[in-house]
Amino acid sequence: MGPRLNRSAGDVIRFLLLQGEMVTATQPLTDDMIELFAAELGADIRLVDPGQEEEAALQVKYFSDDDSAASTSRPRPPVITVMGHVDHGKTLLLDRIRHSNVIAREAGGITQHIGAYQVELAGRLLTFIDTPGHEAFTAMRARGAQVTDIVVLVVAADDGVMPQTVEAIDHARSAGVPIVVALNKIDRPNADPNRVLQQLSEHGLVPEAWGGDTIVVEASALESLGIDDLLEHLAVLSDVLELRASPEGRARGVVLEANLEVGRGPVATVLVRSGTLRTGDYVVAGGSWGRVKAMVDDLGEPVKEAAPSTPVQVLGFSEPPKAGDEVRVVAEMGVARTIGESRARRQRSLEQVAAAPVAAGAKLEDLFEQIQRGETATLNLILKADVQGSLEAVTESVRKLERDEVKVVFVHRAVGGITENDVQLATASNATIIGFNVRPDRRARELASERKVDIRTYEIIYKLVEDMEAALVGMLVPTFEEVVTGEAEVRAIFRVPRVGAIAGCYVRNGIIRRGSRVRFLREGVVIWKGTVTSLKRFKEDAREVAAGFECGVGLSDFQDLKDGDVIETYEEREVART
Repeated sequence: MGPRLNRSAGDVIRFLLLQGEMVTATQPLTDDMIELFAAELGADIRLVDPGQEEEAALQVKYFSDDDSAASTSRPRPPVITVMGHVDHGKTLLLDRIRHSNVIAREAGGITQHIGAYQVELAGRLLTFIDTPGHEAFTAMRARGAQVTDIVVLVVAADDGVMPQTVEAIDHARSAGVPIVVALNKIDRPNADPNRVLQQLSEHGLVPEAWGGDTIVVEASALESLGIDDLLEHLAVLSDVLELRASPEGRARGVVLEANLEVGRGPVATVLVRSGTLRTGDYVVAGGSWGRVKAMVDDLGEPVKEAAPSTPVQVLGFSEPPKAGDEVRVVAEMGVARTIGESRARRQRSLEQVAAAPVAAGAKLEDLFEQIQRGETATLNLILKADVQGSLEAVTESVRKLERDEVKVVFVHRAVGGITENDVQLATASNATIIGFNVRPDRRARELASERKVDIRTYEIIYKLVEDMEAALVGMLVPTFEEVVTGEAEVRAIFRVPRVGAIAGCYVRNGIIRRGSRVRFLREGVVIWKGTVTSLKRFKEDAREVAAGFECGVGLSDFQDLKDGDVIETYEEREVART
């Protein structure tokens, strides 16, 4: 405090004595005392937890002088977050706004990952953030509200205010942002807008038509009604808010999503908040750091720079940062590495403290027996997911299921397919492996079978949460076991007129049969699911092809084939749980 504020220990003691606080030069000060003295000097004070001193010092050293361009602020596009209850039509509404179809790509009709998109209206840009609607994604939705300027609350006119609707209202209020209500499904015969407006009023959202200040737009995403009206209201509201940011100076932003992609490495979706992010910039986000090798906009086009309120995919991080991490540009790679590694070390030490020692965990099926015996059961989990956003959302979902008699310990959490290392770790810690939208490779499956490690994979979070809840109350019922029947590696791609892409494959294991259900894997991550529509061997149709032979495989509705991809056929068999 002394050198930075030019005040001695005596000055501090005298000031506190005048405030009625008796202290000595060697006595530690309370947070209240420090804040009181800082207020007297007109200085900003930042209180950190033990262990954060190194991080705080690095931030002061490298980030204290990068806001010098604040005086050059200019108008920026509004960042609009779309929120609402599941199945109220959020994604279809956004789909109509940006004239593209994302619903067909989403398992179970639920938005699995946060996406950001820009649309143009009369020569101006609006940035939209799409947040998942299921209550399990509360943490991601809260993060969306933290970076947003306006919230569009989608409420179905035939369904009304639901629990997730109230959550969305609370998140928007805590972020201090205005709410625009999109009264969707107004074309439904059982739509009752007056009832919904009454419910909204009870939660403090009084419509303008009723003398309040909440904008309500009647719409039908299915019929494309009210979309233009909604966009115009959003544009006018953004003018009223006078949103500004400086495009000068080092860029700052926030990570909306991050994952590992084959051939591209760690990829992060970043929303720039101030400054301009450029290719070649050195960046740090959480414990991840690197140099911006390339940027891609929401249309998939490469860009050289991104101004405030622009969402871009950024390539070049050392590892996928966590969704919600702040992105900062620094002067050189050494600085980025120093800050990133310091944060990573601190995070690892915190995780070790939280997880050590890992208690002897129970298998999912054995939990109820331990609970019945009055013991406190510990469920050790290894969680793998396709992207960081899913990883955090599933973590939050499972943690909500904890009770006094059951403790959940995450031995390991990471992005990517399930590997042999995960199975070995599960063996050592007696853990259950949970995969969300990822699959184990063949070696991981074989090792898991040999060591009796339980691997459970899910593609819809409802099922994951239901399974966990059932385990915690001892209600695991006879279920279906998924059996992999064949595995083939794509080695060549052939384009056939009027047929499309045919994969030239080598069958590595099992038997590939025509008509089989199939999963398409790229680096262990599920890319697509469907059926084998055609199977050929030496230009002749074949019913099945065994391991060790080559064949041509045609897939239903999927053409994005690449060398090295894996085609995995499977079937479900009912098994009684003992």
